[in-house]
Amino acid sequence: MGSEDLALKAIDHARSLGASYADARLEVRADKELLLENGSIEHVAATQNSGIGIRVLVDGAWGFYALSNPTSINDSKIAAEQAFKLAKSSSMHTKSKITLADTKAFVDRVVYSWKRDPRDAMEELVQIAKECDKIIRGTSSRINKSSVAVGYIHVEKWFVNSDGAKILQEYIDTIANLSATAHESDLTQNVSGTEGGRGGIEMLTEHADVHKAAEDIAQKSAQLIDAKPVKERKAQVVMNPDFVALLTHEILGHPSEADRVLGYEMAWAGGAWWAGKLGQKVGSDALTVYDNPTVERSLGHYKYDDEGVRSKEKLLIKNGMLHDHMHSRETAAQFSVEPNSGMRATGYEFMPLIRMACTYIGAGDWNYEEMIKEVKDGYLICNMKVPSIDMMRYNWSISCQYAYEIKNGEVRDLLRDIIVMGIAPEFFNSIDACSKQFEIRPILNCGKGDPMQTMRMGNGGPYVRGVATVKSVEQ
Repeated sequence: MGSEDLALKAIDHARSLGASYADARLEVRADKELLLENGSIEHVAATQNSGIGIRVLVDGAWGFYALSNPTSINDSKIAAEQAFKLAKSSSMHTKSKITLADTKAFVDRVVYSWKRDPRDAMEELVQIAKECDKIIRGTSSRINKSSVAVGYIHVEKWFVNSDGAKILQEYIDTIANLSATAHESDLTQNVSGTEGGRGGIEMLTEHADVHKAAEDIAQKSAQLIDAKPVKERKAQVVMNPDFVALLTHEILGHPSEADRVLGYEMAWAGGAWWAGKLGQKVGSDALTVYDNPTVERSLGHYKYDDEGVRSKEKLLIKNGMLHDHMHSRETAAQFSVEPNSGMRATGYEFMPLIRMACTYIGAGDWNYEEMIKEVKDGYLICNMKVPSIDMMRYNWSISCQYAYEIKNGEVRDLLRDIIVMGIAPEFFNSIDACSKQFEIRPILNCGKGDPMQTMRMGNGGPYVRGVATVKSVEQ
C-alpha cells in the first residue's frame, strides 16, 4: 500500500471515531554526513527513517500520535485511535476550545529542484571536504585545527487532511559546516561558517563558493591572533548580513511567532516583547521585516506548510510599524486573520509548531560604502556567534566572530572577542540605514518546543546601521 493511502486511511479512521478534523504527515527521510578534522575522517553517519504523525481535533482539543515504519492499514488505524484517545482525554480538561481558521484544501505534488544529486555523488562531497580542509590548514602556521562537515538530507513528505488536502513535497538540502581554529601565545581564536541550502551539490559550488569560504575563515582566525579587544561603550555600528541574520532570527523572528505572542511558549522558551502592539511603532521608518517561505534555495523554502496552507510572503513590520505575526490555523482564528503558512515540524514524530521560514530585514537604498563613510567613530560588526536573550526577547546580547573599528568613514583595525548589546525597541528605533546589498544565510539549529524540535531555516538581510553597546568578552 502506498504512502498516500496509509495517510488517507488514518484520516478516514479518525473521522469515523468522531474527530471533527484530522491531518496526517507521512515522511521518508534519508541523510548522510561526513566529518573531517585535521585531514582525518572522524565519522561518516547515515540514517534512514520513515513514519506517520497524525493530529486530530476532538471536542476542541488536540491529540497527536506518531508511529515509525507503518506498513499496513492496521498501523494507520492504531495511530488514529491513539491520537483520538489523547484528544478525547484532553478535551475533558480544556476550558478554551480550539477552532481552526478556514483554508483551501490543495491537491499538489511539489519536487523542489536540484541539479547534482548528492545521493549519487557522495564521493564528490568527500572531495569537497578534503579540499576545504587542505585550504584551511594550509593558510597559516597559526591554524591548529580544521573541521569540515559536509552532508545532505532527502525528504519525501505526504500531507493529507480531512478537508481534502493531498500534498506531496520532496526536497534535498546540501550543507557544509566549516571551522578554523588558530592558536599562538596562549591566545586561541575560532572562525566558522555554514554554506548550502535547499538543492544539490550546486548549493556549495555555484550558489555559494565553499572553497572561498574555507579560505576566508582560515585567514580571519589567523589574523585575529593580532587583533585587539575594545572598551565598553555605546556607539554607532554597521552590522553585516551574517550578523543581521542572527539578530533577525532572535529579536524579530521569534517574537513574530503568534504562539509566543499569546504566551503559549512562556514556560520554556519565552514570549514576545511586542505582544499587543499590532499597528504600533516598534522601530524606525528604515526597518521593514518579512518572513518568506517562497525564497528559493533557502532552507526555509516550501510551497505548503505542515497544515497544507499555501506559502506566501508575510510582511511582519512595515517602515517600523508592527504589521503581522506568523500564524497557524489555530492562532489565525484567535486573531481573526487568514492563516499564513507558519506551521512546521522537524519530522513526523512531532506536532507542528509556528516556525520561521526565511525571515529577513528588507533591503534599503544605501550602498554599503556610503553607510560606512558617514560613521565618524564606530564599529563594523561581522558574522554571528552566540546569542544571549531574555524571555521576552527585549534585552539582547550577541557576540560576533570579529569586528573592525570605523574612524572618520574608514574601516580600520581588526577587533576580537566582541559582544554587541541592545534593548530591542531602542536599537530598532536607532536604525537609520539599510544597504542595497542583501544576503540570506542558512540556519541549521533553531530549537523550539517541548519536546525540543530543531529546525533549519533561512535568515538574513542587508547591512544595517544603528546604535548599540559594544564591549569585549574579557570585560
